[in-house]
Amino acid sequence: MECTIDQNLIDKTIEFHGHSCPGLAIGIRLSELAMERLDITNCASPLCVAETDMCGLDAVQFITDCTYGKGNLVHKDYGKSAFTFFDRTRDKGFRAVFIKKLQKSDQEREQMLTLMEKVMKGEASQEENQRFQDQRAQSIQSIMDADLDELFTVEEIAKAPVRPAKILASIECQACNEMVMESRIRRFAGKNLCIPCFMEHEQKI
Repeated sequence: MECTIDQNLIDKTIEFHGHSCPGLAIGIRLSELAMERLDITNCASPLCVAETDMCGLDAVQFITDCTYGKGNLVHKDYGKSAFTFFDRTRDKGFRAVFIKKLQKSDQEREQMLTLMEKVMKGEASQEENQRFQDQRAQSIQSIMDADLDELFTVEEIAKAPVRPAKILASIECQACNEMVMESRIRRFAGKNLCIPCFMEHEQKI
């Protein structure tokens, strides 16, 4: 079934991100899944843990209101197209992994990546640019038109994947004199150092 999110909200999400792309489309459908399963936009204490930093995260922030600044969007750099949504007030959530059964063959994906690289480098011909835009639009449309169970595998969870954010004290770095969250302070030669200053001294990092 095609995406049920209001087109006006989709348009605003694209405007927020800066352009339309398959990654953003995945994020839109992922947000739809969270709305469908958890009513995420009305949760009192929602949480999203993303295992990737793909374009889709902008859609998640804009649509679900889980954001880095509020501390309820957590990034774990695992390089997986996997996302966990959780409602702490109900101890209910799920982990979704993007699978998209509509994906092209390995050869077609490789050709697409090669073409995209040429376009990004400004080395593509007019015909290649047009072919890239057509393929991109087709990918977006297939994502937006697919059933959610064609796009994601879902596993229900009953325990929050991360602890709530804590307000920590700040400590002055004894090298640059800037204030640093206490959990990020490093000790070196008896001094409290921020991570950049610590890395200047410790060569094993």
